[in-house]
Amino acid sequence: MTDVTSAKSARRPHHWRRDLVELAAMFTAVAVADTVAKLIGHTPDGPFLLIASAVTLAATAAFHTWWARRHSHAPPTAEAATKAAAAPDHGADTDRMAQDGPRETALWRMRTTVQDTPGTLAALCAALASLDVDILTLQTHPLAEGTVDEFLLRAPASLQAQQLAREIARAGGSGTWTERADAHDLVDTPTRVLHLATRTALDTAELPLALRQLLGRCTIRSRPALSPTGRSTGEMPPVEGVLEETVMHLRDPNGGAITVERAYLPFTPTEFARARALVDLDARLGPRVPRSQDVLTLPEGNEITVRRADQDDLEAAVAMHERCSERTLGLRYHGPVQDADRYLNHLLSPRFGRTLAVETASGRLVALGHLLWDGEETEVALLVEDDWQRRGIGSQLLGRLVDMAAEADCGSVYAVTQASNTAMVAAMRGLRLPLDYQIEEGTLVVTARLDAAPVPPRSPLEQSRQTGWTEQAER
Repeated sequence: MTDVTSAKSARRPHHWRRDLVELAAMFTAVAVADTVAKLIGHTPDGPFLLIASAVTLAATAAFHTWWARRHSHAPPTAEAATKAAAAPDHGADTDRMAQDGPRETALWRMRTTVQDTPGTLAALCAALASLDVDILTLQTHPLAEGTVDEFLLRAPASLQAQQLAREIARAGGSGTWTERADAHDLVDTPTRVLHLATRTALDTAELPLALRQLLGRCTIRSRPALSPTGRSTGEMPPVEGVLEETVMHLRDPNGGAITVERAYLPFTPTEFARARALVDLDARLGPRVPRSQDVLTLPEGNEITVRRADQDDLEAAVAMHERCSERTLGLRYHGPVQDADRYLNHLLSPRFGRTLAVETASGRLVALGHLLWDGEETEVALLVEDDWQRRGIGSQLLGRLVDMAAEADCGSVYAVTQASNTAMVAAMRGLRLPLDYQIEEGTLVVTARLDAAPVPPRSPLEQSRQTGWTEQAER
């Protein structure tokens, strides 16, 4: 019985019927005692009988009191002691927490495979409880043989992954995988999936990022149906897709295939179904690109517009290529200049990344900036028409592309150029981010680490102080 129950029982009021019965019983007892006293009092031995009865009653009451006190202080039996030990002592826990203070904990993601038999999940939970681990969320993925259980755990900070895996193995788990988690994993799976579906519905370029966030650390590649030379690549999986343990092959609604690979952990049928649902959503909605734009005023007073671009801008992009010099195209594409036009349709596809276009007041396209998804990495690339170079347009594009990469939770971005392209190097240094340089045979790869330092603010006031530009957003 708990303290609360005892307190409620102690305060329980007596009903008036009980009081009436007790009063009637008292009067009845008095009447009976008076009758007995009168009968005994008229006999010769009456007083002695009354005294003997009183002594007997007193002795009986004393014996009853002694017996009750003796058994109330008796030691508990073995069964009672076992039950008391098994019951949680909340008072002791509270005192211990008050003395030690809040403990330091860490979040873990754990996945293990168990036999699909009654009691296996209970054994896992008991093993986690023995390590003082709290289960925050649990998902089960049924397989043909066994079940994959995925946990989000809050464990003591001192607990090591090896110790956790060892205890799970003793409880019947196999193929156990553990990874440190963060606060983002506390969002329940349905909420996270709905959020990713919303992002995918608003922008075609979000599909690869949504798949990466849905499936965790993985490599995602888009394979076009046709190569830049117009030949078929043979990348056309069936509509329902293909699951091969650590690799998914999904049909791209734009043609070709999307390949998702996670070498360290096989995909489950549930994860495959979720990924396929996102791709189906993208296919039903069709091509879509946000149409927001920024109007910028150059130092000399000319206005330009920065907006998202897609394959509808292919003709304007080809025309810009024709106005660019061979040196400008060579610095951008690092290969034969005559092949540059073949890659434009690929680069402008939202499936492979995001593209920003710069237009003049007359509608002429004068610059392109690409943010390209390259597996687990992200590439940035710029092309500015010769007559519009050295005006800060490249820096503006690069800053916005890096902002997009940061919003997409990319850890870094890299740019591939020639060592002689000082303008691109200056633009990367202008980001004020930690940079890594790699030079091989005249090719320079500059990597900016976004997770090492925050992206510097790019407010209109700061831009006006640095370059003399003014900015006005149009939605």
